[in-house]
Amino acid sequence: MGTLDPTLNPDLEDIAASYGEGTFLVAMQGDGIVGTGALKLHGDGSGEIVRMSVATECRRQGIGRRILDALIEDGRERGLDRIILETTETWEGAIAFYQDAGFEVTHYLDGDVYFVLRL
Repeated sequence: MGTLDPTLNPDLEDIAASYGEGTFLVAMQGDGIVGTGALKLHGDGSGEIVRMSVATECRRQGIGRRILDALIEDGRERGLDRIILETTETWEGAIAFYQDAGFEVTHYLDGDVYFVLRL
């Protein structure tokens, strides 16, 4: 198992401060965290989904989809007009996952693919 480099993830030092205006969801199985997802709010009527992750052994069970659907619904309830996100362009499963949820590719840049979902 890999290790988390805290210098690359300063938002995890204080989740409440980093995502206080938005939403940070955690999926649990038993006593363990098996998934996360966050909706960061931007001041322009948009939100950004970040920190979407499901433990490898728990994938394909609908956990990620429930997290994503909850974040999208939260964005709608907040009156956002769009939600953006990005992922690594070689992660074909993640790309298909977001496209299946209605996200459209806007562009590719530096090894990442960028999406938008208009609400």
